[in-house]
Amino acid sequence: MTETPRVSWKERREVRSARWRSVSGTPPPKRVVVADDTMTADAAYRLACEGTALLWRGDFQNARQLLQALARRVDRKPRRKSATAPTSPAEAFHLHRQAQSQRARTLGMLLLPFESDHTIPLRRAPDVRDACTEVYGTAEERYVTSMRELLGVIGAHEWRKKGIEIPSVGGRIHPHYGVFAPVRNEYVALVATAPLPPARLAFDIGTGTGVLAAVLARRGVERVVATERDPRALACARENIARLRLDRNVEVVEADLFPAGRAPLIVCNPPWIPARATSPMEQAVYDAEGHTLRGFLGGAAAHLEPDGEAWLVLSDIAEHLGLRTRSELLAAIDEADLEIVDRTDARPDHPKASDPDDALHEARAAEVTSLWRLKINPSSATPSSL
Repeated sequence: MTETPRVSWKERREVRSARWRSVSGTPPPKRVVVADDTMTADAAYRLACEGTALLWRGDFQNARQLLQALARRVDRKPRRKSATAPTSPAEAFHLHRQAQSQRARTLGMLLLPFESDHTIPLRRAPDVRDACTEVYGTAEERYVTSMRELLGVIGAHEWRKKGIEIPSVGGRIHPHYGVFAPVRNEYVALVATAPLPPARLAFDIGTGTGVLAAVLARRGVERVVATERDPRALACARENIARLRLDRNVEVVEADLFPAGRAPLIVCNPPWIPARATSPMEQAVYDAEGHTLRGFLGGAAAHLEPDGEAWLVLSDIAEHLGLRTRSELLAAIDEADLEIVDRTDARPDHPKASDPDDALHEARAAEVTSLWRLKINPSSATPSSL
């Protein structure tokens, strides 16, 4: 069994410790000092850059202001000019990811104490018990986590409470912490409007919040089997399907990619960028070596009925970032004994697509999301039975 990580510090001449919590798997800091309202932002920033974490004992709202001050210092820190500029979009992307990772490490050095019931023993601290219980479960002992993570937990709790209105499902989708929220309209609209083949059964591969499974059910597919391997996403999808009263039509099952059997329609919206995810929230966007995309294409022919369609919903942003070429995608489709029936494109409408200050603006401005309709190539051998 893996030993529960702990964080230690010295306070009032005593060595103290508490459980360390980090959903992203960040290891506990090795050096921790106690800080309060008397600490200046410059001093806190210097310590954080050196790798020393600050366990906050002052006013909670002052801690929020300190985190904002640290973020301003990180963001305005002059970047060292390299001898040569990035030689490719891929290099520029990886440099951007490194900078974001360093930013997260620095801002993650401001820590908060928690009691065993998820209360924060600080002045003017909000009641975060419900939000923390959703993410961490029952807390059996005192613990410490970063304020940056707590703010993410609180934000996710608010998203989960209010949900996101999705017209094509006739209701709201409520994302859980660590499950990608369907805030981008184009990929949902593509599935909601593509010509639907005669299909009483459909598979939704990697369902996430369950939004695409719900769209298919609303479009009249009698039975949808939605697969997911992440425990948080499984719980999220099942809750959303039940809330929409679609649980008679949609079954959410735990599986790595495909369920058993064949279907006349298989839908998959895999992570779009072949790069390593560094947090649970990134797993719906980043997928090292394109595991899900390759797995979907490689297994689609064996799970499609002879005249069925596989719908691949995919952005081309990886192509604009130099992480995958269009020829590589087409080759993967061909090698999977699939042929392209049609492709429908949509331009993104999220704010970053038109933000010139975004580090990936050039790629985002050129991005197109497509629904590829694929069928088994009739010239290929008949797929073996399952």
